[in-house]
Formats: sequence, C-alpha cells, structure tokens
Amino acid sequence: MSYLTNFNSDTAKQILMDIIRCVNQPENSKKLSEAKASAGKEMILMMQHVFPLVMQLQLEVIKGHGFPGNREGLVQFSQLIREMERDDMEIVRLRSQIRAIYLPPIAINTTNDILI
Repeated sequence: MSYLTNFNSDTAKQILMDIIRCVNQPENSKKLSEAKASAGKEMILMMQHVFPLVMQLQLEVIKGHGFPGNREGLVQFSQLIREMERDDMEIVRLRSQIRAIYLPPIAINTTNDILI
C-alpha cells in the first residue's frame, strides 16, 4: 500500500489525466465508439457495453500507478477521488470527463425538478 503514502491531489489529477489519455488512444477510442454505437441511447446497453470497457481502461492505468489491478483497487481509487472532489474542482472536472464517456446526459426539467 505504498501507493497511498504519496497519494495527493496532484497524483489524483495525474492519474485522471492518464485515464483520459488512455481512453483517447486510437485503438481504445475505436472500441468505445463501436460500443457506444451498438448501445445507442439506451442506458442499460451503455452500462453493458461501454461501462466495462471504461472500467478496464481505468484498471490498467491505476495498476500502473501502484493500485491493485482488480475491482478492489478500482473501488479504493474511486473512493479517494470522491473524497478529494470536495476540495478540488479540477478533480471534479476530470472525473466528470471520464463519467461523460459512459453516462449520457440526462434531461432534467428544472421547473419541477423531475427527470424527463
């Protein structure tokens, strides 16, 4: 767990940027585009086809930064990021960019605060 000793907001930002770069590599971008095309605008299909690809790419990146390359490592990294979001808007922005890959925008009726 030595990776946690040096984990700070700068490290978090670097890892998030590395994830974004990984996702944008031509071969990964192509896979994600194909998965998105097969999912269309169906949220369930996005979670079945796109979400697992993004999670796998994140696992590869965080493993390179010392986190365990498994589900537990990803959960641990995600929890650390969520904690840091409270104090750092750049981390919020970077995490939002990653989430936008697998979570399509949701239309919200601001008048009644209900999903449409």
